[in-house]
Amino acid sequence: MNSGKRSYFFLLDYLGLVLVLLLLIVVFGVFTENFFTWTNFRTIVNQTPDAVVIAVGMTFVLIIAGIDLSVGSVLGLSAAVLAICLHRLELPMAVGIAACLATGLLCGVLNGLTVITWRLPSFIVTLGMLEIARGGAYLVTSSRSVYVGTQLGDFVSMRVGGVSVMFVIAVLVVAAGQIVLSMTAFGRHLFAAGSNEEAARLSGIPTQWLKAAVFALSGLMAGLAAVIHAARLEGVNPEDGVGYELQAIAAVVIGGTSLFGGRGSVVRSFLGVMIIAVLAGGLAQANAQEHTKRLVTGLVIVAAVIIDYYRNRLRAARATE
Repeated sequence: MNSGKRSYFFLLDYLGLVLVLLLLIVVFGVFTENFFTWTNFRTIVNQTPDAVVIAVGMTFVLIIAGIDLSVGSVLGLSAAVLAICLHRLELPMAVGIAACLATGLLCGVLNGLTVITWRLPSFIVTLGMLEIARGGAYLVTSSRSVYVGTQLGDFVSMRVGGVSVMFVIAVLVVAAGQIVLSMTAFGRHLFAAGSNEEAARLSGIPTQWLKAAVFALSGLMAGLAAVIHAARLEGVNPEDGVGYELQAIAAVVIGGTSLFGGRGSVVRSFLGVMIIAVLAGGLAQANAQEHTKRLVTGLVIVAAVIIDYYRNRLRAARATE
């Protein structure tokens, strides 16, 4: 592919998302009073780290033509384990965080092994884990909210240029994920398996173990998101994470990752999260009703899928020139 085509695809994939994000900021800035304030932007940014981290894991899963519907519930279960370790068992913070991450990783490993062992659709497997993990969260917390203490809260209150340290961590996770996808053999194998699993298998790529690895990664990202979520709220509720899987899928699709596998970018998924966050923040500033927020967000997601369809056609047409 020559440099001209590479530049064209770069503009198509990245610049378009940046322009949409800037357009939303300008529109809400014009039609609402306090949108163009540093306090508002800081609030939007500081509320996104858990969604960003989950979107990173979801990007890897979708690239390999899978889907993970369990991430929201796995976040809830992992956060519940963290709360029990810190509040009831009074374990050190490091031990609680390790247990939280291990819980997310274990759920992801179980998803992956179930998918590859019985060759089941990831949709069904992760839907089952969604219910299992949510039930586990209720069981661990005895169906009540649990206070996690101020240790995590003190950490999340740290600021880097006015931005939460959790957001900085999320950005570092995005950077690491993008490097893995674009600069490692593992990333190249993911794209190959997502584009044509049979051809990838015949070429010697261990496609089944790749699937197991990405689901394990998705679970680990859900565990990390649970740490961020619990730290921000200084407490855990068994309903934590409800709907996060849909938000993650929406953000990743808006970012241009194909639901059919073989194409995606962690950076674009990050931009998708920010678009949804700005949209939600702007609608809140405009005092929109809940039904209006859902209608607008749904329309944006559908529009993103339609745009992605035409973008793929443009890409295919340009590639054959």
